[in-house]
Amino acid sequence: MTVIDLNADLGESFGRWQLGDDEAMLDLVTSANVACGFHAGDPATLLQTCVAAAERGVVVGAQVGYHDLAGFGRRFVDIDPADLVADVVYQVGALQGLCAAAGTRVAYVKPHGALYNAVVHHEAQAEAVVQAVRRIDDELVVLGFPGSALLSLAEDAGLRTATEAFADRGYTPDGRLVPRSHAGAVLHDPQVVAARAVRMAVDGVVEAVDGSIVEVRAQSVCVHGDSPGAVSLATEVRRSLESAGMRLAPFVDGRG
Repeated sequence: MTVIDLNADLGESFGRWQLGDDEAMLDLVTSANVACGFHAGDPATLLQTCVAAAERGVVVGAQVGYHDLAGFGRRFVDIDPADLVADVVYQVGALQGLCAAAGTRVAYVKPHGALYNAVVHHEAQAEAVVQAVRRIDDELVVLGFPGSALLSLAEDAGLRTATEAFADRGYTPDGRLVPRSHAGAVLHDPQVVAARAVRMAVDGVVEAVDGSIVEVRAQSVCVHGDSPGAVSLATEVRRSLESAGMRLAPFVDGRG
């Protein structure tokens, strides 16, 4: 039986501002990319999310991003690589403390938003993320986009890596994600997204915005927890994957 991980970005509420339904999403996913306070998330929210993940046996990853609460981490920041190293160390360290208090641990690191897109090709920033992970714990797995500079540099540094695909995001013909400012960037129909997830997991391909077929070999499939109807979408994705004979399980052992 083929195994696939299902992940989502969680812990992104801030104070009285609530984004998504983390509790419901944690009943569906096998890995949680938890915000670290720079692009989203306050300490109480993050601790609550880590506790809920631990109770359900969901593996926790640190979703590190630019220091950009106002822009939700979706604006590129031309940050000095040395500063980015420190920012990533700071974020992962904070989430490690929250996980320890919740009875779990950080098992992997995944960049968020604009940083995620930048480290596909921006080698200086990708190297900064890799160096930060190495300085924290070289047992941490780096989760990222297939073929990215981040994963290549992480592998060169001796780190374990994992690849992911996005069931609810549009793909360009060259295998990149459609920018969120463009039409077709985010998909909302649960049945359409679920069918894409199954095709990704079973066949390793996805249909791009122009109708061409793009290879997307991945160990994990991402559904966004902040999208409208995220819970119903993730429910249909999980149901469809299991109906297709897939076994859902984390791509990394989250036990401490």
